[in-house]
Amino acid sequence: MRKIIFPPLLLFSFLFFQKSMAQQSPAVLNHIAVYVSDLSKSTAFYGSVFNLKEIPEPFKDGKHTWFSLGNAGALHLIQGAKNDQIFDKNGHLCFSVASIDIFIKTLSAKNIPFEDWPGKAGAVTVRVDGVKQVYFKDPDGHWLETNDAK
Repeated sequence: MRKIIFPPLLLFSFLFFQKSMAQQSPAVLNHIAVYVSDLSKSTAFYGSVFNLKEIPEPFKDGKHTWFSLGNAGALHLIQGAKNDQIFDKNGHLCFSVASIDIFIKTLSAKNIPFEDWPGKAGAVTVRVDGVKQVYFKDPDGHWLETNDAK
């Protein structure tokens, strides 16, 4: 009967790799990039509709805007998209607010049309867990959801 002998270096490497993989933290979202056609228009939209705080823009080339999303990371708007693109509602960004009713007043004051998930204008979806949500588009037609999830 033959004994299998693992060279010490190989055994150490295997154990180190297993330990380092077990200790690796999950990835954390850094930022979400949205490609826009008119940077100033989109910057004003996202800043005013969601009350986002603009943060320093590292590229300093006039083609980017960065907003803080708190612990979630940042929203990065990038100038250069083609106009008149069509986006599917399933591919949306979602923001949570304290009160969907107050948020709807903001949308109405800015003449931003909204709808429920099926597409009924001016309606609110109430999920099975009680969360209220509305959907609308940014200036480029990207779908956005806003809800009152806690």
